[in-house]
Amino acid sequence: METTTKLSLQLQSPAFEAGSNIPSRFTCDGEDISPALEISGLPEDTRSLALILDDPDAPHGTWTHWLVWNIAPTDKIAEGSTPGIVGRNSSGKKSYSGPCPPGGTHRYYFKLYALDSMISLREGATKQELVRVMEPYILATGELMGRYSR
Repeated sequence: METTTKLSLQLQSPAFEAGSNIPSRFTCDGEDISPALEISGLPEDTRSLALILDDPDAPHGTWTHWLVWNIAPTDKIAEGSTPGIVGRNSSGKKSYSGPCPPGGTHRYYFKLYALDSMISLREGATKQELVRVMEPYILATGELMGRYSR
């Protein structure tokens, strides 16, 4: 059986350092817009990107705040942008929904996937659908974790 080793991407934001607090501007307590993201290390044969923002500390299991796919390969995703096709987050919305913990400090993971294909998936698809469809096409992954408490 052949094993495929996925490469690592570097994902960062000019808005906050990895592991530090996400500014309230990007949360439900502020403008509720997505932070700018900077990407490096994309494999040469990358055809599209997918991005998932999750909160694994939510009281009833992982809460998905944002999912976007068919993002053109790039080294920057602009603040407040909708860079591709948007899926349905755990709030049932087809948009970015910023950190909004009910209590305590939560961790928020921006997970980026470099894919060797575009994804055939309708707008409003769920995280489970996206993960299932993109799995065979993942070339590299990267993540950025930020924290937020209210």
